[in-house]
Amino acid sequence: MHIKQKAIFPSIDIEALNLVVDNATAVIQQARRSMLAPNSRKTPPTFNSSRLAELCGLEMTQVLYLAKKGELPSGEKEGSSRREWTLAEARQWVRTIKAETLRDPKLSAATTIAVANFKGGVSKTTTAAAVAQGLSLLGHKVLVIDTDPQGSLTTLFGVLPDTEVEAHHTILSLCSGESESIMEAVQPTYWDGIDLVAAAPVLFNAEFLLPARQKTESNFAFWQVFDSGLEEARDIYDVIIIDTPPSLSYITINALIAADGVVMPLPPNALDFASSIQFWSLFTEVCESLFKARGDTKKFSFLDIVLARVDKADAVSLDVREWIIQAYGSKVLQVEIPKTSIAATASAEFGTVYDLDSSSAQAKTLKRARDAYDELVKHLALQISGVWEADIEIGMSQPVKFAASKGIV
Repeated sequence: MHIKQKAIFPSIDIEALNLVVDNATAVIQQARRSMLAPNSRKTPPTFNSSRLAELCGLEMTQVLYLAKKGELPSGEKEGSSRREWTLAEARQWVRTIKAETLRDPKLSAATTIAVANFKGGVSKTTTAAAVAQGLSLLGHKVLVIDTDPQGSLTTLFGVLPDTEVEAHHTILSLCSGESESIMEAVQPTYWDGIDLVAAAPVLFNAEFLLPARQKTESNFAFWQVFDSGLEEARDIYDVIIIDTPPSLSYITINALIAADGVVMPLPPNALDFASSIQFWSLFTEVCESLFKARGDTKKFSFLDIVLARVDKADAVSLDVREWIIQAYGSKVLQVEIPKTSIAATASAEFGTVYDLDSSSAQAKTLKRARDAYDELVKHLALQISGVWEADIEIGMSQPVKFAASKGIV
């Protein structure tokens, strides 16, 4: 006689789940300590004379001449002849050599870029971080705003969301109405030229606060909270980059309304492609409901679709790539971010390709990945300059720009 055995399922209550969370938190803290040894904090890269020359658009001989002249930081000698510069020193060189490419704060405000996609796992956060680093290496002062409660961008900049981020470090006070300026939440990062507004799971509360205020506060427009909250920051920074949650939430809508331009990283994958169409379809519906009755609209200065994690050995992804180009046309950038092992290495070490040492064993692969991001950054820099020039041409002073609202006419 066969006796059917009964499956026994252990009881898992909230207390048990809390123990799992505590253990997982300890593991990631230990992983970070190991990756970022000896001081458990991220440190910026250094730059040799070749890389510095590349950043400044100079010949090596010119760099060595200017370093000897003493008008710019001369760096530190490593070994018998190798000279290296810190990130801050390298940025000082770039800002001096390429001064004419920088924003004139008297004539234009910061350009705001939202990095958005419906789905996770599409290189959205990595793109936001790498673009911020790349723009800072062009001499620009950048503010990165993490609006995703998961806090992945925050982690990339060396801060652990679960243990090192309080509510006042995030956009939550802006969403609740306790503060009117994002600047109250800004903190410096390990990377010279980049400041951070962090994120943490507490940000999930924003999705309840904004609709609640819409119901209870007269003349409140939930979609304009970010736009007005960035007013002070636009005077201080050259570029503001907002990493959005992987959904069309109240927070994402705010980020898109505040943005001058949008960057959508999109892997050539059929599901990701279909999801991107749903994203834009829903966003246009939302904008019509928000603005049409008021006689307003939303305008972007640029909208870039960036093919990410491209594997040219994958025939299926190449087919989807063609669909994406047919669908989005000229909005698809020619520069593509390749799928590389070095990018996975950077992510595992809580960083991007700009954090890695070019003298590593995978230097060739690193160069290929970094060259792609460099091209993306150069393209964005031209678009950003175009936004600044448009401000100047129409004779807009910076304070007027804030009051007039960026892109909502």
